[in-house]
Amino acid sequence: MSKTKVTENDYLYLSAALRAREHRMLGRDKIERMLEAESFGEAARILADCGYPDVSEMGADEVEAALAVRRAELLNEIGRIAPEQQLVDAFRLKYDYHNAKALIKAEKSKADIQGILSSCGRVSPEKIKSAFESGDYRDLPPALAEAMKEAAGILARTGNPQLADFFLDKAYFAELLSLCEGLSGGFLKEYVKLQIDIANLRAAVRTLRMGRDENFLKTALIPGGNVRPESLAAAATAEEGISRLFSSSILAEAASAGEEAAKGGSITKFEICCDNAEMRFIKLAKFKGFGSEPVVSYLAAVENEITCARMILTGKLAGIKPELIRERLRETYA
Repeated sequence: MSKTKVTENDYLYLSAALRAREHRMLGRDKIERMLEAESFGEAARILADCGYPDVSEMGADEVEAALAVRRAELLNEIGRIAPEQQLVDAFRLKYDYHNAKALIKAEKSKADIQGILSSCGRVSPEKIKSAFESGDYRDLPPALAEAMKEAAGILARTGNPQLADFFLDKAYFAELLSLCEGLSGGFLKEYVKLQIDIANLRAAVRTLRMGRDENFLKTALIPGGNVRPESLAAAATAEEGISRLFSSSILAEAASAGEEAAKGGSITKFEICCDNAEMRFIKLAKFKGFGSEPVVSYLAAVENEITCARMILTGKLAGIKPELIRERLRETYA
């Protein structure tokens, strides 16, 4: 008996539930209150009003751990009720590949990475670590297993962790795109293609700032986005520059800032423009009442929210002035 195809109607309950939560998210007004709070504890209590645990008595490492727990709990909760599991897996996937990168590079450097492994992936970090150390990858998702074996081989042959990273980045986005196939809506796939464009734009800017050539850039670029890697690699070293490739897209401002950064301008401004373009794309889902779009937008918004919360709280703990923290914050969803 064939499986019934999921439609946007199957998302009615989850869409409504997540829309109801949006008013509690960390919007600009709450961010300003956190920034202007007289103490770290006061800022932490404002965040607690958004549904986060009370971290007012915690240090920086404990705050980081508490935010990671919050992310994991939300992914687990939504994963249990989402009509299409691969939609939530798409947000877990990067943590699997993050753990893979950390383990493979630590093998060579002998660094202690236990504190940076994430429990937000599809697979526990312990299982990935065990598979890597034993060489038995049968319990891992096939694409991840193959990517880890190949990346480890690249590092062993070349001694270059950057090349292993490049390979894992390509494998991550290839698997991410495959998760989008067969979903009830096309919003996630378009979001992933935008993420690839942003990753490639960042790679181009870094390459130019380092003074590396087109061949090096081609090694770093990822296929599958809206702009072909070959076109971007050629434009990066051409007189016209990279901004013309994105002039009619949501990344127009980011590409322009990227050209400035490539010539020695502000890399922070460029990074913020990239993140803001991603958030503006996510906000397009606000016009859709139900379906997979509200779920994708909520999960992406939570990632951005956690990043903002971390920047504010760790900045408060470090005694950084509010105006300096504010300059580095991204646009919010709420």
